[in-house]
Amino acid sequence: MKKGYLTNKYDEKSHPYTDYSRKLCEYLCKVYELKKGMTMLEPGCGRCEHLKHFQDLGLEVYGADISNEVLEYATNIDIKISDLEKNGLPYQDNSMDIIYSKSFIEHLSDPGLYLKEANRVLKPGGLLLTLVPDWEANYKIYFDDYTHKTPFTKISLRDAYNIHGFTSTEVIKFRQLPLVWKYPILNYLCYLISPFIPNRSSVKFLRWSKELMLIGSGYKVK
Repeated sequence: MKKGYLTNKYDEKSHPYTDYSRKLCEYLCKVYELKKGMTMLEPGCGRCEHLKHFQDLGLEVYGADISNEVLEYATNIDIKISDLEKNGLPYQDNSMDIIYSKSFIEHLSDPGLYLKEANRVLKPGGLLLTLVPDWEANYKIYFDDYTHKTPFTKISLRDAYNIHGFTSTEVIKFRQLPLVWKYPILNYLCYLISPFIPNRSSVKFLRWSKELMLIGSGYKVK
């Protein structure tokens, strides 16, 4: 991604810092049993919000990104600048316990290259955790971000994992609402009201009631 993407797309006025990323990291650590001392790599780490929270939770974190802008956000984190689709992931074979990304893989022209690289860099038994917008729920606004290149459905993300050698693969649909994580029954309420919510609602709670993410998980063969 070209220089200027972070400061333009994710400026603090349109995307202010909140406690959401902390809550998400805590939730993922609980659900996927991420433990203190585990090594984690986040490609496309952007403003490093998630890496900082994972670091606070005791993980040993690393990042990779195409843009030098990321270095302005990194504090005490090993960040490498690299174009994944040209040069791969700049980390050694079998070196990471977890590779995590959020809103990253849909920006790639060939996500298969990334999945192949992730398999190489993960330790045997390591976890690949991928959060990506769900095409079925977001297709009307998916290309509002012109850097989006590859949409994913629950089926296509699962197949991509399996094709590239991951096991115990699971893909779930996910609302970015911490209240729903605590009370899953509220998903039914969101489902009922979502047809009446404008596609580009400026109210984050309403927008996230309608828009769904996918969480893909799978493990490198031991």
